[in-house]
Amino acid sequence: MNSPHHLPASDLDPTFVFDFRSYDEPDGENQRWTTWYDVEPLCRGPEPRPDWVITDRAAVDTELGVLKTGKEADVLLLERAVEDGPSVVMAAKRYRDPEHRNFHRNAVYTEGRRGRDSREARAVSKSSTFGRAVAAGQWANAEWESLKRCWQVGLPVPYPVQIDGTEILMEWVRYDDETAPRLAQTRPEPELLRWYFEQLREALALMAQHGIVHGDLSAYNLLAAGDRLVIIDLPQVLDLVGNPQGMDFLLRDCANVCAWFRARGLDPAVADEHALFGDVLATAF
Repeated sequence: MNSPHHLPASDLDPTFVFDFRSYDEPDGENQRWTTWYDVEPLCRGPEPRPDWVITDRAAVDTELGVLKTGKEADVLLLERAVEDGPSVVMAAKRYRDPEHRNFHRNAVYTEGRRGRDSREARAVSKSSTFGRAVAAGQWANAEWESLKRCWQVGLPVPYPVQIDGTEILMEWVRYDDETAPRLAQTRPEPELLRWYFEQLREALALMAQHGIVHGDLSAYNLLAAGDRLVIIDLPQVLDLVGNPQGMDFLLRDCANVCAWFRARGLDPAVADEHALFGDVLATAF
């Protein structure tokens, strides 16, 4: 007679059978277990998610190196992979720790934003260590919410994978398996230059239709992924109507990008900031 603890395979209920596999602990230097399940569901990217997003609990995150350093945040490449399974390389944007970050954001960007309590508001205004930590969280969360909103309305932005504290994981925008260059680094041929401008016009119009303005748009926060433009760096996105200076920021965005396109040879009559500004507003109201 078989012991109940040693039932023959034929008697096992298949719904209670699962494969078990042990994995080596990640290297503490530049690896960690996936943080996908460490964050709340609302801190994960919008559905439907792209097929490349890895949600396996056995996945390991490995830092591959720094892409960009800035005054407020650093961007690294991070691989999320399952042993003998799928893998993906993402961009990890990490807002700096309180000892090293220095936020140079004008108050007009944050008009209407409030901390969770008056203590946080006072700390931010005094730029104390705690205040800088609060500010970092606010800017990371602001960029996360902007990325999600822009993605959901169909704007060309990196897919936001997840946010964990002051770290945002997002799609790594690349071209020919390399990081896509900033538009400022490119010298497009006339036909492609005109196509880029049309894409930008459509993107600005779509943002305006949804009542938002990038607020810091230039050739330095646009990526040229082949013949496709992608908008990046979105923590300062503001309300076109709710912010008293929303229109001014939209005009400034138009002026910044038009100046670059004119310098690259686009017809000044086409790359005119006032004409672009009028076109964008005409679609929004």
